[in-house]
Amino acid sequence: MGGTEHLTVRREGATLVLTLNRPEAKNALSPAMLVGLHDGWIEADEDDSVRSVVFTGAGGTFCSGMDLKALAGNGMAGEPYRDRLKADPDLHWKAMLRHHRPRKPVIAAVEGYCVAGGTEMLQGTDIRVAGESATFGLFEVRRGLFPIGGSTVRLPRQIPRTHALEMLLTGRPYTAREAAAIGLVGHVVPDGTALEKALEIAERVNACGPLAVEAVKASVYETAGMTEPDGLAAELERGWPVFATADAKEGARAFTEKRPPVYKRA
Repeated sequence: MGGTEHLTVRREGATLVLTLNRPEAKNALSPAMLVGLHDGWIEADEDDSVRSVVFTGAGGTFCSGMDLKALAGNGMAGEPYRDRLKADPDLHWKAMLRHHRPRKPVIAAVEGYCVAGGTEMLQGTDIRVAGESATFGLFEVRRGLFPIGGSTVRLPRQIPRTHALEMLLTGRPYTAREAAAIGLVGHVVPDGTALEKALEIAERVNACGPLAVEAVKASVYETAGMTEPDGLAAELERGWPVFATADAKEGARAFTEKRPPVYKRA
């Protein structure tokens, strides 16, 4: 497994856990973190033994956004990963899930600050858990900046437009309960237990047929901008092949035999 000094990668069974690991800077995004994230998403995509990803932060913080101190001081020159970023100008957008959608379900476990770039990356995840003291928000306009990580496109598609515009145009912070009320997160749990809850959800995902899970996720995103007739047609294209798999037969057989299924991605 990969990782960098600012991004740790570990396995919990069939779940890959990516942890932003720069707590002294509230997990502000650094070149090492971006490169580690990019490589972590690729690892999850390419390793068939990985069935889900949990995305979290160390030190009681998810992510406070880009490192503005480094940005103000001539970008992030001097960091050991700058050559990777220069070689692929799109790498940071892939790392932040703006230009990359992982095949496997991604479950966010948020504690503390999840603001600016943190809230932008959150919108690239599939299922979201927050500790009750977590803070969300897109602060860019307060600093004269633009939330260019995808929020002006994604946020109004994920939560009601009036809430999206208020978040985008005021730059105010939101509590975890507020974030749940507008649909930005799905679970609010006691502080310090977001990762535990995310791993619990991941285990439920992992128990399902992996080919079915990946096809369902792909269908949800592929059909999002389609008309209903086009979406239903696309759903059939994704869904029918799943019924022909050995895993589908195994699922039915296991149900009949009253035992857990053993899926083999076949």
